[in-house]
Parts: sequence; structure tokens; C-alpha cells
Amino acid sequence: MSGLRCHMSLPVSVGVLLVGLPYSISLAAQWLYGWPNKPGYKKYIEALKPRRIYCLTRAVLETLKYLQYGRLYFQWKSWYKNEGNRKHYEKGITFGRRSNKLDLYHPPNMDRCKGVPAPLVVFIYGGAWGSGDRSIYCLLARQMAKELSATVICPDYFVYPKANVLGMVQDIVDCLIWVQESGQKFNFDKDNIVLIGHSAGAHLCTLAALFLIDGREELFIEPSKQADITQSIRGVIGLSGVYNIVDHYEHEQKRGVEYVSTMHKAMNGVENFPYYSPTHLLKKLSRDKLNRIPPFALLHGTDDIIVPFDSSAKFCDLLTSLSVKVSLYLLPRVDHAEIVTDLMVPDRRFYHPIYSCIKQEYRKLLGAW
Repeated sequence: MSGLRCHMSLPVSVGVLLVGLPYSISLAAQWLYGWPNKPGYKKYIEALKPRRIYCLTRAVLETLKYLQYGRLYFQWKSWYKNEGNRKHYEKGITFGRRSNKLDLYHPPNMDRCKGVPAPLVVFIYGGAWGSGDRSIYCLLARQMAKELSATVICPDYFVYPKANVLGMVQDIVDCLIWVQESGQKFNFDKDNIVLIGHSAGAHLCTLAALFLIDGREELFIEPSKQADITQSIRGVIGLSGVYNIVDHYEHEQKRGVEYVSTMHKAMNGVENFPYYSPTHLLKKLSRDKLNRIPPFALLHGTDDIIVPFDSSAKFCDLLTSLSVKVSLYLLPRVDHAEIVTDLMVPDRRFYHPIYSCIKQEYRKLLGAW
């Protein structure tokens, strides 16, 4: 009898592992983040397709590797809460039409160079257009201020569902307007700005720069102000960025995550992908506007499965074909998270290789204009 139970338990265990567990994980993810965009009962038929179940389960299990950042989590939490660190930065400055907050990090030589305005970096974090907070990047902003000898600003912006991507771009442009008005007060050079963004943040940096160059009315900013901001941007550094929304949606489909992803929701549906795609927008700009695009530096890890490195490689090819200055760095063994988490503390594995690329390009961008 015991032998019979043993023989029965093995198939049951295998069934639970190969069928029960994947279906449970996948259905829980879809229940939490969104069912397929199909009418009526068809959404459940789509949700239960074996390929979607196993692809989505794999994507969910891949997120478990973020548990390795537990120590880093407590490091930034502790640093941001420590009032003794307030000497390094200004916390919670209000800006913009939606009263967002930003933190401003001082360069290390601030006391010695009080009469000389520091160059400015504006860092835009990612989070799939649906999450993120400036406090998470306090260690990164502090290290970036040290490594680049620059003032570093890290602003919050409204994310989905509080805003769509146009609202996010408006928030970033509002931050740049605040920069134009606040340079003298905080001793940074408002006409010497480099935008740095990660993932969705790189997409938003790029889109903001292109919307400003294109003079978009939907930004609700005077043309003269748009022109002033455009002239102050010395360059854009993109870390693992999304530059072709249609291509990225196809990648999400292959991973089975397109319906749980925030991207199509934040862009008000797939029909708006061209409008929010830097690749599509670039192809429509006149020669005069293309000549006003600042230089780009694109960094991407070859082990990135969230945003494949082809995203940066193809965008580099497009910029080159349009005679826009661009540099491309494909970083071996670096994944989507490491390209940003490893900039937070010097003992991280890729800290020095990544900063070496950023510093080289940063110096070129400041000297390019």
C-alpha cells in the first residue's frame, strides 16, 4: 500500500510542479496586473493559453533575482533617512504644474568652487512607466555627483495610472523649466545640462528632448522657453533605453508580458505607439530640427532580457543615418538592473566599467558645444 502511495505521489508532484505551479503564478500575475485585452470570456481563454502561462511564469520567476539587492535596499533606505547626510543634498524641492518633488545633490568640491557654477546632470529613473521614486536613487545620485563633479538632480514624475506618458514628459520638461529659474540660487550652470535616464527614464529623456526640439504645443509651454531649454541640453546618456515602442511591444509579446506590462496602458493603447516612439518621431523631423538634436551616448548590457541591447544598437544606427552624433557601448555580462544598481556604491561589480564609459562621454558632451 505504501508503495502504491509512493508511485501515485510522484506523478502528482510532477503535475503540480509542471502544471499547477505555472498556472497559479501566471493567473495570479494577470489578476493583479491585468487580463488580456479581449472582450468578454475571450480574455480568460487567452489568459489560459499554455504558451502565455509558461512565458509569463518564467518572466515572474526571473524577478526573484532582485532579491540579491536586499543589502543595497537597506543601504539606500538608511542613507536617505539619515539627517546627517543632508549636507550633501537639498531634499524635496517642489517644482512644476503638478507640484512634484526633486532632490538636488551637490558636487564634492562645492565649498571650494562657490564662484563657479557646476555643470548639471538631470537623472530620470525608470520603472516601466508605472513605478519609481527618487529616494531609491539617492546613492546613485550622490555617487554621480562625485564621479562627474556635477550637481545632480533626481526628480519624481507622475507615473501610470496617475498620468500617461505625455504627462510624464510634461513633468520632466517642468523640471527643466525649474532648472532655468534656479541656477543662480543653487550655483549650477543652467545652460550646461546633460540628461541621463535608465530604461523607461531613457525613453522619457529622449522623448522630452525631441518634443522640445519639435516645439510641441501639447507641452503647454511658450515656444521661447522651449527654445531656451533645448539650447541648454548638451547631450543625452541613455542606459538600457526603450527607443522603438513597436519593437519593444513585440518583445513583450514574446515574453508573454504585454498585457501585464504598464507600457500600453500608459500610452493609451497600441494605436498611440508611433506618437510616443522616439524612432518614429525622428524620421518625421525636418533637417533643421535634426541639426538641433544634442549628441547621444547609449549604454546597454548584453545580458539584458527586459530591454534587449538591439534597442540601443538600432537607435544608434538610426541616429547615425540622420547625421546625429552618437556613441554606443555594449557592456558584456551586464543586465537590465545592474546597469543602474551598480552605479550606487563603488564595491559593485560593474561600478568602474560603467562609470568609465559615462565619464568619457560626459566629458565629450560638455566639450561638444
